[in-house]
Amino acid sequence: MSIRPTLETRLAQPTIEGAGVNLHRAFGFHNPSQLDPFLLFDDFRGETPADYQAGFPWHPHRGIETITYVLSGSVDHADSLGNTGTLGAGDVQWMTAGSGILHQEMPTGSQSGQMHGFQLWANLPGALKMTDPRYQDVPSREIPEITDDDGTRVRVIIGTFWGRTGPVDGIAADPQYLDIFVPAGVKKTFPVDTYRRAFAYIFEGSGAFSDASAPTGVLLEKEVMGQEVNIRDMSGNRTLVRFGTGDEVTVQAGEEGLRFLLISGAPIQEPVAWHGPIVMNRAEEIRQALAELKNGTFIRPAH
Repeated sequence: MSIRPTLETRLAQPTIEGAGVNLHRAFGFHNPSQLDPFLLFDDFRGETPADYQAGFPWHPHRGIETITYVLSGSVDHADSLGNTGTLGAGDVQWMTAGSGILHQEMPTGSQSGQMHGFQLWANLPGALKMTDPRYQDVPSREIPEITDDDGTRVRVIIGTFWGRTGPVDGIAADPQYLDIFVPAGVKKTFPVDTYRRAFAYIFEGSGAFSDASAPTGVLLEKEVMGQEVNIRDMSGNRTLVRFGTGDEVTVQAGEEGLRFLLISGAPIQEPVAWHGPIVMNRAEEIRQALAELKNGTFIRPAH
């Protein structure tokens, strides 16, 4: 077994999106090869309606898949295929934009006014970028949750983990998407397929991830699987941790426990041409998409 080194730890940055939604972006619109097949990750949360109520009115997507995970509040959605629905706390939506779709998402807070959710963009390979759009809404009750003997809890949203398989499937990037809680003071190791790019996103509590190399600012040293590893300084709320290659991730939870997403996927390794919510392989494909938006031919008939 080999521990994945921590390549980078950084805070998500405040960003305004949609019609004026205040959110934090962990990554996006940067070097897409770093976390290939993933393109963007947003943490949208607010304590008052003013933070989020403007929502994300009608906008286009092409060439990508989006995975939306709601923790509190709800999101009403509609698209150009005639689909409508509401995502509540714990629910997930996967949408394949494919050849093109118009979509809107309008958040509503909980009874106390709070809203919290995440959106992840996964790239589509060139051969599937113009596939028919489709989507899947998954209610919270269908997402398996596993509790280990030490109190560690894992919700398996996508992929297979500890013998349980999440309900969301058919995503081209073949990701694994886990929502993990590690109790205070517990040290835990999670397997991650060697051939996948992987990152963690901390959104509650604090913790420190093991590193096979010797970083600056070492918190403490532990022996894992017979080899000395170092554990980086504690990271907390809204922190992205980007990992190198290996087949496991080890974390030590802080005194308040730690909740984070652990996400990995198989890299596509294709050229990326990117214009907002439209992601293709070549610049001429972007120009074509923008021309189609202008002349009203962006939405293609189903095959």
